[in-house]
Amino acid sequence: MSRLISYEPHKVNRMIMSILPFVILLLVYVIASSSRLEANPNDKLLPSIATMQHKVISLISEPDKRTGGILLIEDTLSSLKLLLTGVMVSAVFGLLIGILNGTLSVFRILLSPLSTVISLIPPMAILPILFICFGLGDFAKIMLIIIGICPFIIRDIEQNTRAIPQEIIVKSLTLGANTWQIIIRVILPQIMPKLFSSVRLTLGSAWLFLISAEAIAANSGLGYRIFLVRRYLDMSVIIPYVAWITILAFSMDLFLKVASKKLFKWYFR
Repeated sequence: MSRLISYEPHKVNRMIMSILPFVILLLVYVIASSSRLEANPNDKLLPSIATMQHKVISLISEPDKRTGGILLIEDTLSSLKLLLTGVMVSAVFGLLIGILNGTLSVFRILLSPLSTVISLIPPMAILPILFICFGLGDFAKIMLIIIGICPFIIRDIEQNTRAIPQEIIVKSLTLGANTWQIIIRVILPQIMPKLFSSVRLTLGSAWLFLISAEAIAANSGLGYRIFLVRRYLDMSVIIPYVAWITILAFSMDLFLKVASKKLFKWYFR
């Protein structure tokens, strides 16, 4: 037991240990579902795997009677468009303002307190204000994502910028670099890997804000569909949709992780 802290599992063992919790959860669900369906075949709380599989196949193969499109594909594209727009805008503004706050005291004094205060406001509390100001369309949902995650990216980038050793800045000034050259050639390359990490940490919150906004006011999207079928207690749709959102979020996180390692190999040495 004393050597547990230094124990590192082999590759195969690590894979097995990573998959094991999911297998256990699946077995627990199958057992619980079988018990409830045996007691009540019409139970809707824990549908069988076969029932959910049949429902998923219909969602990806049968055109919707109202729109004529494939529901799961339409909902996925609708949600991803809003999410990616909000995340990318947040990343750009977070990087720009964060570096300026961390590098220049003038910007830090002017903008840092504002970004701190905004980051402490519960985004869902201002959702009605966004709907009143911008309507019930996509723009309000994108603004909710931006307001929800951009201040955190700003603060994280600012702290990482200020953590850069001052000796590097002094050496750059000694070699004749001006402020903007230092920002672009010295600070920006060191901060970019941090930006990828910061965006990865805010992805979960971005999905939360998007699903919440779609549940309140939307006519398509993953969150809209979940809350639409909620009134019918159709767990055979809700559970697969939640699982699909989880897969999408995990895939985005994995993509950012791999892209970061490919683009900034020097950082991960």
